[in-house]
Amino acid sequence: MDTLEQRPDALDLAGLAGPNMSPVLGRYFDRSWSHGEGHRLYDTAGRGYLDFANGIAVTALGHAHPRVTAAVHAQVDRLMGPVHAMGFSEPTVRLAAMLAETFPAPLDTVLFLNSGSEAIDGALKLARRVTGRTGIIAFRGAFHGRTIGATSVTSSSLNYRTGYEPLLPAVHLTPFPAAYPHFAGDEEAASEAALRELDALFATVIAPSQVAAILIEPVQGEGGYYPAPASFLRALRARADANGILLIADEVQSGFGRTGEMWAFQHAGIVPDVVVLAKAIANGLPLSAIVTSRELQERWGRGAHGTTYGGNPVACAAGIAVLETIRDEDLVANARLRGAELSGGLRELMAEHPSIGDVRGPGLMIGVELVADRSSRAPDGALADAVAGRALEAGLLVLTCGPSHQVVRWIPPLDVTVPEIEEALRIFEGALEG
Repeated sequence: MDTLEQRPDALDLAGLAGPNMSPVLGRYFDRSWSHGEGHRLYDTAGRGYLDFANGIAVTALGHAHPRVTAAVHAQVDRLMGPVHAMGFSEPTVRLAAMLAETFPAPLDTVLFLNSGSEAIDGALKLARRVTGRTGIIAFRGAFHGRTIGATSVTSSSLNYRTGYEPLLPAVHLTPFPAAYPHFAGDEEAASEAALRELDALFATVIAPSQVAAILIEPVQGEGGYYPAPASFLRALRARADANGILLIADEVQSGFGRTGEMWAFQHAGIVPDVVVLAKAIANGLPLSAIVTSRELQERWGRGAHGTTYGGNPVACAAGIAVLETIRDEDLVANARLRGAELSGGLRELMAEHPSIGDVRGPGLMIGVELVADRSSRAPDGALADAVAGRALEAGLLVLTCGPSHQVVRWIPPLDVTVPEIEEALRIFEGALEG
């Protein structure tokens, strides 16, 4: 584990924050962070931690990536203020073109915004205005953000919704096809059961002719790192096509090569009508996007949505460097290869540790579910939190997710190396053993 000289006079940022910073924001750790280098985050005492959390899948190329940093510095010296609503800036235009090239037809038109939540809100507005319908179908366990619109389609934690009712009307939540624990890992059984529930919703609660959009995470994120079965995504596409419904893919966490494909929906061989992007898009700077066909955004209409800071030229310059790095270093393939190695190592640990009930997920978006016992598949959130805490003390940053915090999620950088995966597995094994 890389460390700097330990500082006895380490700055206690948590203590300094106490009087003035809001207690509302939840944090996974109370460490005081100083700086990041490569794939390590350093605290103010000078200790380095292998960062497999990446600001929740944001710094996908690690910290202070030279190509991204150089692009940011160059753009700051040229233009950093928002001009998106007053005309065009070169990095914003270039990034839109580069993003469009990564998508299958007819997805070719990009609207830049600031955050995943804001982009989800925009996508819901688009769907309602373009279709003239109000109904929105979303899935239980989903996390789409914290604004009122995004909260209305979020149910990964009851705390995110409590006290905010009434939320958006005509939003209907239906079961997500999570193969574990209720279907013992059988994706097809999970898919069939979820489709029955969706069809029952259409038959008894809201007619498909009243539904504007179906919104789904191709890999459910905070809800537990559950991949949607390919058959389920294909069935959603068919139902949407048959009923004039827009299919919206939330790729905020799963996009940019994270799953071993550039976009997670590609695993199912489908093309959504709307794709929402954020997190890794600018390797740490605030930026998000809605991607659709040109025709769909023309129907949405000029002035139907807007932004002050979206498409900031510095963030877009970083976004260009991210896409260039993913392309030039073949990081989608690296995510696929390193992900297979990481999954394999975690499954070897599963064979030795009965507290691991499941290892799942494509590429470098892997969930390890910890259970009280494998026969009941009862979640053990206390154990997962303890394991993540012990890993932290040993120098590895991993996060938990799931309704009981029972899933340890693995989201290493896209350019993670074999030695780093081996180091992380060694630390995790020690954390499992207590």
